[in-house]
Formats: sequence, C-alpha cells, structure tokens
Amino acid sequence: MSLYLLFDVGNTRLKWAAVESTQQPSDQQKKLWAYSGSINSKSLTSPDHRAELADYIAKTLPKPDAIAFTCVAGKEAVENLQSLLPQWSDVSWKQLKGDSQYNGVRTLYQDPGKLGADRWAAVIGARALSNANTLIINAGTATTIDLLGANGVHYGGWILPGLELMQKSLESNTAQLPLAVRNETSNSFGLSTNNAIISGCDAAQIGAIQYAIQLAKEMNHPIARVWIDGGNAKILLAEMSKLKAPSTLAIEATEGLVLRGIWAWLLQNL
Repeated sequence: MSLYLLFDVGNTRLKWAAVESTQQPSDQQKKLWAYSGSINSKSLTSPDHRAELADYIAKTLPKPDAIAFTCVAGKEAVENLQSLLPQWSDVSWKQLKGDSQYNGVRTLYQDPGKLGADRWAAVIGARALSNANTLIINAGTATTIDLLGANGVHYGGWILPGLELMQKSLESNTAQLPLAVRNETSNSFGLSTNNAIISGCDAAQIGAIQYAIQLAKEMNHPIARVWIDGGNAKILLAEMSKLKAPSTLAIEATEGLVLRGIWAWLLQNL
C-alpha cells in the first residue's frame, strides 16, 4: 500500500495531510484526514521550527511514496519546504501550480501561470467531489470565489479581502474606527460601531457570493453546489444559512479542499 504526503502552504497557515492509496479524493468520511496538521506558515522561515516539523513528521509517518504541494507564500517558502525531510531525499516532490494540467478540468484564465495554485487546487478538489455547476469559496486571508461548470470548465473568479483584512483596513485607515471583535450579537444591522463593522464585512462577503450565484445563472450555469473552505468557512456558512436559498442549492463547508485537489492531481502524475 502506497502513502502520499500533501502540503498546502498558504499566506497564513501551512497544512499537511497523508493519505493512503486505498483512499480516493472523492471520499468524504471524517477519517479521510486522520493524519493531518496545521501550523503558522512563518514557521518555515525558522530553522528550528523546520527541524521540529521535520522530526515530528518523520517520527509519526512512514516514508511516503510521493510528496505533492502547492505554495502561494513565495519562492523562499518553497525552498524551505523542500528542505524538510532530507532523510527522504529519494522521494519525489511534485509542485502543483496554476498552469498545471489536470484531465477533466480546464481554465479560461488568460494566463494560467498567474492563477493562484491554491485556487486551482481547490477547483480540482471540487471536481473530485462533484460534477455539478459549483461555486468554490476559500475563505482565508483573502476570500476567493471561483465558478466551475458541470462541463469541467473553470470560468474564473474573484479575489477580495478576507474578513480580518476588511476589519483591519478600517482600523488602519480611519481615525475613529476600532478593530472590531466578533460576538454572538453581530448580525443584521449593527447597533454599535463594533457590530456595524462585523456585520458590514460579513454582508460584503455574503453579497459577493450571492452576486456570483446570480451571475452564474445568467451565464446558463446555475449553481447546484457551493463548497466553502478556509479559516472563515464556519462564519460564512452560518451567515448563508440565514438566507432563503433554493432547495436545489446545496451549501456545505468542507475541510482540506486544496489538499484534496493536490491529491487528485498527484494521482494523475505519479
């Protein structure tokens, strides 16, 4: 039985998971990510932290047959990542980029080389889960929204500041607005400055998602499924659950959509 090690290096978090050849990217059971972890991406800049991570992985995981990854944190992060695990120097490292080919999915991006690798991996991961018209939302440092047709065509998407970036921009660029703190009463129209900021930022994100759903319908690709991943997935899912969505629209949070896409791509490139 083969074992594959996957890394997703984002601007904020470094995530990893190991999967067995007996598993499939389309699987959705909870044990799928039984071996997984996440740390701050800045840890890669520290030799001591890299050594700790390498030691932990090597002691808790058998030697993998292949390692695959995406990275949007820059060239130095790629070099630091690939310097891990020197004892497994004979294991092949494969990097999924925005212009990497994947059978069954193609992008209409004008320059695929400039398509974020994490967005492309998420599109591939979504395709592994469903053949429906899909909206793919990665709610992290930035929020990305991508349209994948049932025909396997990626029609592009949007990039907007994530919730924290929106909130911090108000604090940094205004004289009297504080950094807002989320609480359970932050919904509807805000009745305090704090709640007005939280509710306003939430509304901006949800409004973009609603507009994307409407635009996809106008393009004759009515959305049947919405996948939401990332650190703010639960927040957006909770807000979207308040909307009167059509019964034909399935909205679901999923963990590791980027990792799932890396995995599906790796299986085509072994």
